[in-house]
Amino acid sequence: MKRIYIVDDSIAIRQKLIALLAECKQVRVIGQAGLAEEAIKGIRDLQPDIVLLDIRLPGRSGLWLLSQIKSVWPKMAVIIMTNYDYPQYRRQSFDAGADEFFNKTLEFERMIHLLVSDKRPGDDL
Repeated sequence: MKRIYIVDDSIAIRQKLIALLAECKQVRVIGQAGLAEEAIKGIRDLQPDIVLLDIRLPGRSGLWLLSQIKSVWPKMAVIIMTNYDYPQYRRQSFDAGADEFFNKTLEFERMIHLLVSDKRPGDDL
């Protein structure tokens, strides 16, 4: 079972993800946060397999959090999800170690499919 930690400043997005993933036997949401600093503590304490990370967060950015995660836990999978599907964000995310990058508006179902599949983020979909 994949253990998921969600980081998004939108409570509505977090609730939507939790509701969708609650129906899937292959995954379990073990924690959530709306701020990068809060997420660091939760990730450290809970050690998820996968972090779903919004690129834009109040205060510290998702890219900052991504670099922190990968510097401490390089094997932890991080999936960037954003409504801002700009080429520079995509490039910066992968350069910082993101395993996947999804547009929340257009690729929500594709992201969920990856989470419940046997594939690890970063493998060819």
